[in-house]
Amino acid sequence: MRAFVALELPDEVIDALLRVQSRLPVGRPVVRDNLHLTLAFLDDQRDNTLEDFHDELSGLRWPQFGVVLTGLGAFGGDRPRQVFLDVAENPALTGLHNRTVAAARRAGIVLQRRRYHPHVTLARLRPGADSAGRLQAFFAAEAGVVLPRFEARSFALFRSDLRPGGAVHDVLARYELAQG
Repeated sequence: MRAFVALELPDEVIDALLRVQSRLPVGRPVVRDNLHLTLAFLDDQRDNTLEDFHDELSGLRWPQFGVVLTGLGAFGGDRPRQVFLDVAENPALTGLHNRTVAAARRAGIVLQRRRYHPHVTLARLRPGADSAGRLQAFFAAEAGVVLPRFEARSFALFRSDLRPGGAVHDVLARYELAQG
């Protein structure tokens, strides 16, 4: 089963993301139900491995924290593949990511080693699409974009099914973050 761990976004943040997304001149927008902030992408895992991972996450204790989305960018350099909204520097989020990765490893999940770059993907671009110029103009026009701060109160383990119309994400389990 293809899976990942992420913060779900509150409705007011999703509404603000959709407003930014509606001004995006290129790409295939990520649908409302798929907007999230990934903590760890697990790729394909066996059910029993995900059960072990769930047990690990159930024991994870981490405080609630605030998150601010600000600053647009694209992955892929000269040939952008994804347009995203960045997360303002956030040690608490990075700490939760690190704890999630450690839990995955204890459950026997081998993750790709890459630097964590927290973001929310707004759109995906076709390979070879000549969109760099229009993206740069969009980034310049939206340079000061800052979305409403939100409180991360929980995170979730998701299943992701790839379908012809795009990925469909379903929550498998939610994990509450500690108050105060």
